[in-house]
Amino acid sequence: MSIIEIIVLALIQGLTEFLPISSSAHLILPSQVLGWQDQGLAFDVAVHVGTLFAVVIYFRKEVSEILTAWFKSFGSQGTTEDSKLGWFILLATLPSLIIGYFAKDFVEEFSRNAWIIAGTTIGFGLLLWYADKTAKQVKTIYQVNWLMALCIGLSQVIAMILPGTSRSGITMTVGLMMGLNKQSAARFSFLMSIPVIAAAGSYLTYKLLSEGTEFNAMDIVTGAVLSFFAAYACIHFFLKVIEKMGMLPFVIYRLALGGFLVIFLSM
Repeated sequence: MSIIEIIVLALIQGLTEFLPISSSAHLILPSQVLGWQDQGLAFDVAVHVGTLFAVVIYFRKEVSEILTAWFKSFGSQGTTEDSKLGWFILLATLPSLIIGYFAKDFVEEFSRNAWIIAGTTIGFGLLLWYADKTAKQVKTIYQVNWLMALCIGLSQVIAMILPGTSRSGITMTVGLMMGLNKQSAARFSFLMSIPVIAAAGSYLTYKLLSEGTEFNAMDIVTGAVLSFFAAYACIHFFLKVIEKMGMLPFVIYRLALGGFLVIFLSM
């Protein structure tokens, strides 16, 4: 890849991984519009590592508290709010890990279908708008229960199977529909992304090593670093925006992007 391709693709991955606007829809644009080749497995691993470090470091205090409480829950201390949250994040992650493993071939085969991505970008954008407008949004992240965690986790599977849905978008949508306030829905979505991204990155790394793929080390490092800074900045930006403006700016963006894809593909 050229340096321009590396910069653009790394920034796209970093910026769209956590915003509710679908990273799949953005990653097909360079190939469909500009004719760029697929970025390759090694680069996918690099940007996954970059985004994983970004969310872990941004939420380092919460991650540390949750992990500490979760491990202590096996001892005499019993359960606390943080340990329960850790269990619920684990519960929310299990459906995507299980179904993702068995459906990985299907996902890889259809993940680049531009028409599906255009439709889901619009459809799930409207669903996000509906949730933002009509849901009660009164519960905090510590009021998540096992049913909410399971429903949010199952919604994450939809994003894996239907490209363009947006993992963060659908999990926040379901969180809002189940009564979480915007900040809590976003934070739960971000926290549950950690084991999912780690699992995806581990799987891609295994494939990379087993296939013996050659790669340029400088390209990989550049992609990882750029995706890290882009993801870190976007998490901070997103939490500020939804506090003041809600999800509407991202809904409008999704509709515009989906409309552009439909027009481009029709032409």
